Amino acid sequence: MTTATIVVEVASSHPAETVFKHFCDFHVIAPKVNPSLFKSIETVEGTGGVGTIKLVTFGDAVPFTTGKYKVDIFDASNFTYGHTFYEGDILMGIANSITHHVTITSSADGGSVYKQTVTYNCIGENKPSEEALNFEKAEAEKTFKAIEAYAAAQS
Repeated sequence: MTTATIVVEVASSHPAETVFKHFCDFHVIAPKVNPSLFKSIETVEGTGGVGTIKLVTFGDAVPFTTGKYKVDIFDASNFTYGHTFYEGDILMGIANSITHHVTITSSADGGSVYKQTVTYNCIGENKPSEEALNFEKAEAEKTFKAIEAYAAAQS
């Protein structure tokens, strides 16, 4: 089994607590701010904490339609969140699972840094292309910035 990993890091002028609060509403906000990537995100089971299962229906910007993930980590006191996609065509026939781990840390200027690590746990020697990984990284940055702008406008 091989892995492929991308790391997305975005500075924010907002405090870590505020960024994490809005990130926790990802399932509501992401389809509004990036509908070409996310058509919908529905809770299948659970209340949002560890063990919650969500179904993502993707938009036309990607070559897959669905993915189901389970929340692995939810630590509001340390601004840490993680989930694993384990089902759906998002796995593209090349991965057993895709893990997402998010941490939001405070920065010296009173803002914060959003860091997301995405790891593809691949089948055999298969890996996503560099083009696909770069696209995912760019879309993650775009979505984070759009969520941040949306949250600021709601304040």
